[in-house]
Amino acid sequence: MMLNIARIALLSILCIAPLDLFCWGFYGHKSINRMAVFTLPTDLMGFYKQHLEFVSAHAVDPDMRRYVVKEEAARHYIDIDHFGENPFDAVPREWNDAIDKYTEDTLQAYGIVPWHVERMYNRLVHAFKEKDIPYILKTSADIGHYIADAHVPLHTTENYNGQMTNQHGIHGFWESRLPELYAEDYDYFVGKAKLIDRPLDVIWDAVEESHNAVDSVLEFERALTEEFPSDRKYAFEERGRSTVKVYSRDFSAEYHVMLNHMVERRMRDAIISVGSFWYSAWVEAGKPDLDKPIPQEQLDRIEEERKELEAAYKVKPVKSREHDE
Repeated sequence: MMLNIARIALLSILCIAPLDLFCWGFYGHKSINRMAVFTLPTDLMGFYKQHLEFVSAHAVDPDMRRYVVKEEAARHYIDIDHFGENPFDAVPREWNDAIDKYTEDTLQAYGIVPWHVERMYNRLVHAFKEKDIPYILKTSADIGHYIADAHVPLHTTENYNGQMTNQHGIHGFWESRLPELYAEDYDYFVGKAKLIDRPLDVIWDAVEESHNAVDSVLEFERALTEEFPSDRKYAFEERGRSTVKVYSRDFSAEYHVMLNHMVERRMRDAIISVGSFWYSAWVEAGKPDLDKPIPQEQLDRIEEERKELEAAYKVKPVKSREHDE
């Protein structure tokens, strides 16, 4: 039954999404939040299913804010390799300890995603305790985005787009092109959300798992590039009214085999992790009953805020990290 529900949810996304659906850009974040709903226990799943479109649509808000709010970008990544050969031994997991060792300016400069996930988790617990449904939904959508980002290897390195190794564009290749071609074959039935005792440790473990894959992400692409002439590595495809340069299907297929389903594994882990953080926050808040309507004026205010964010995003007043969405 649960498997069928998950498949129906996935198909509903496929029906409305363009080719780049499963990039860890806008459509990928929407799908991760959406699928996380189906990992929840029945009582909590009922609440999130009522607001399925909200937590899916608003999963992309943090990416829009990257180009509107100066402080936003650092919340999406951590360049952990900046801190030496054994960074996970060097960098304290606790925020205050890390500040004491490196200063807050340094941490902000190289990314704060694990600490920001913990901050968002605490906000979600508070929202559940207050039964503040609009804030529960907004915070749920946001934390899902940051957790998903922590599961992307190239969100854990200074060489986030291959710019330091002449592999420019690999960010979009890994998190956009490969899912575009192979996501229909991914297994999205990831099981039930789990109760988390120490959220900060869980997200740090996810960052470490992601970072452990960075060498493979870069080295496999580099080795494959040596075998492929440029006219076989890239191709041109029609996207709407535009013709765009993309990694060729042959090159993508070889890379996909070399990675041995890495993108699928990281996406599956992101889905179960998002569901587990939502579930754990609800339990920590005392499993509040959330069966009450949202006043229309609150809904109107949320939508007005979203329209303002979208308008600001189109202008993009803040320069953010340059990589393919």
